[in-house]
Amino acid sequence: MASGLESYVNHTVSIITSDGRNFIGTLKGFDQTINLILDESHERVYSTTQGVEQVVLGLHIIRGDNVAIVGEIDDEMDARLDLSTIRADPLSSITH
Repeated sequence: MASGLESYVNHTVSIITSDGRNFIGTLKGFDQTINLILDESHERVYSTTQGVEQVVLGLHIIRGDNVAIVGEIDDEMDARLDLSTIRADPLSSITH
């Protein structure tokens, strides 16, 4: 997985963690255990009753053993989303 992350460095990515959290930010670096460094990051908190809350985090490190999914975000498409109208159940934790 680490070699596939090289193409995401300095791009906006979405990280979903095994505890069901969703982080968005610019991938600045990673190591062999998939510890990730995000800059200009925020967490998107989903709710069934109100829009998506964005919690600003700034520089943020995510431990590799907690990373479930990494994907690149299309900045133009993401900017067109109206997060205040999106309703969704929060993601559940992954159980082994």
